[in-house]
Amino acid sequence: MQKILGYMRKAIRAYDMIQNGDKIAVCLSGGKDSITMLKGLKMLQTYFDKDFEIVAVSVNPGFEFFNCEFLQKTCAEIDVPLIIEHSDIKQIVFDIREEKRPCSLCANIRRGILNSVAIREGCNKIALGHNEDDALETLLMNLFLTGAFSTFAPTSYMDRSKITVIRPLIYTPEKEIKKFVKREHIEVMNKACPMDGVSKREYMKHLLSTLNSDIPMCRANLLGVIKRNKINGWHE
Repeated sequence: MQKILGYMRKAIRAYDMIQNGDKIAVCLSGGKDSITMLKGLKMLQTYFDKDFEIVAVSVNPGFEFFNCEFLQKTCAEIDVPLIIEHSDIKQIVFDIREEKRPCSLCANIRRGILNSVAIREGCNKIALGHNEDDALETLLMNLFLTGAFSTFAPTSYMDRSKITVIRPLIYTPEKEIKKFVKREHIEVMNKACPMDGVSKREYMKHLLSTLNSDIPMCRANLLGVIKRNKINGWHE
């Protein structure tokens, strides 16, 4: 966990993600990234130089295999309060609209629900579990699919909701999260989304892996370009 915490502290300090008095809604999907982030933030509460509060928030999209009991058990083990917000994402996106490319709409609905819950619970920040690989995959997706050289920001302030989105795992490589979960025998929830493994993001994940195998400095170079060009607030 110390290695994960090292990556998290570096990102949190670099982008001033957490201040005294923050109440952070930690987005918990049940996957490896969100569980690692939640455990990391819980541990940081004990010795970080800022006093902050966390509450786990999970959006139940209505898929059959979404395991509420697993999330409750996970949060109870580390003494973090959990809010499970039920939604009609599955019905809207898959049953009614029958979206062939549902990821964008699903993400937008989920984001709206998270914002509403955060406001209702008195949170001023939302923590998302995007890791370093997610940032690079988003860069490739935007470049190839829209012609824009951009990725998501480490932190972003939403004027309408007055909430700041933070990404504490932004400097953490996915392989380190996988190692941590395996080493600590951490159970994760089975993926419930029917698009798992067939989305454009999954394609970019495989592409990034191939590129990095053929060009060992590929990852470092892409990250360097993002930071040097200060894309969406990134910096060196």
